[in-house]
Amino acid sequence: MKNLPNLTQLISLKGKRALITGAAAGIGKAIAYRYAEAGANLELVDIDSAAMLRIRDTLSKFGVQVNTHRIDLSRKDEIDALWDTLSGAAPDILVNNAGIYPFKQFLEADEAFYRQVMETNLFSVYWMCQHMIRLRRKLGGVIINLGSIEAVMPFKEDLAHYSVSKAGVIALTRALAKEHAKHGFRVNAILPGGIITQGTKAAAKQILRFRFDLLKTGFAFQQRLPIGRPGKPDEVARMALVLASDLASYVHGATIPIDGGFLAA
Repeated sequence: MKNLPNLTQLISLKGKRALITGAAAGIGKAIAYRYAEAGANLELVDIDSAAMLRIRDTLSKFGVQVNTHRIDLSRKDEIDALWDTLSGAAPDILVNNAGIYPFKQFLEADEAFYRQVMETNLFSVYWMCQHMIRLRRKLGGVIINLGSIEAVMPFKEDLAHYSVSKAGVIALTRALAKEHAKHGFRVNAILPGGIITQGTKAAAKQILRFRFDLLKTGFAFQQRLPIGRPGKPDEVARMALVLASDLASYVHGATIPIDGGFLAA
């Protein structure tokens, strides 16, 4: 068909700048790799500065600019300071990937624990999106928030706090999509499930060491997966690349599961 961009043009992020939180490992690291491969310059945010520097060295082969920022996303003052430094180089793409998922029984959670989870998983997303939209109100941009299938169908035990935080991310995504499409923003959410990362491996070790009662839950989760295997961070990163690119120019306010069919089973 005439006058249509080719596939290479549609998937390319050349000339774009992407800010990715939780970029030092797991899904965030995989997204950083795919975005760099697609030509995007990167602003990587994480609390692990050493790991980010290693990633920066890895991505140097793509010839893109990679800046790293050590930020504790549970602290709004650090988020504000980050965006002050970015005011001269506003990102075209924001990926809110960072999150924590500590196991704790509902009746044992105290205020400090609950607040830490909410500030990291939900409040930080709110503030990051606020800064992004304020800075690019006349330019528009792309926002991708990482939710979780746990927000739609809580399955694992002792993660009520996590489920609530990610349900908030989904609600925020839909609200911003409705309110700011007129300002040129595309806002979508990815809902990963059953993805094997360093974080989930560490959680699994904790379960094996301290929480034998959760082994049954893990086995039931595995049995429910139609695809029959856990997912890889790169399988989430590929969808994040699609959503950031012009391939998804008419995808807006969506919540897309990357879960091996778990929610459909």
